[in-house]
Amino acid sequence: MKKYVIISVKGTQTSNNQNTNILELVTEGKYYKKGNAYFITYKESEVTGMEGTTTTLKISDGVVTLMRFGSVNSQFIFEQGQKHLSYYDTTYGTFTVGVYANEVEVNVNDEGGEIKVDYQLEIDNNKSGENDFHMFIREAGRINDKCYTEFNGGN
Repeated sequence: MKKYVIISVKGTQTSNNQNTNILELVTEGKYYKKGNAYFITYKESEVTGMEGTTTTLKISDGVVTLMRFGSVNSQFIFEQGQKHLSYYDTTYGTFTVGVYANEVEVNVNDEGGEIKVDYQLEIDNNKSGENDFHMFIREAGRINDKCYTEFNGGN
């Protein structure tokens, strides 16, 4: 199974001083299954500030692993109730990032689906705020009214 998909992502970042930043992205990508894991791959753009980077998510047994390669190199593991450490490598330098997943909801199958992750980030052992992302994956050329309606706030 390998499909071209439309990926809709809405992410929210709230810093320690309570400033909130919301990013919404709709892009094309690939969706495939390898063994018992699903994979989503897409190219980042200027909108995300990571142009030249390819992002891959691996979904297996309720664990979501986000991997980026290119202008930004990183691997974040989102496992509910667990903290994972990794390196975040950018053109400005490398630092250690701790990722603690408060909640990980995965509802994917061969047709696509959705992922919700609520997590905290620590950069060099300093808490940097609360984050979440909500991703919908659907086959290109098909519209899933439920996903579209939920993603656009019920409108």
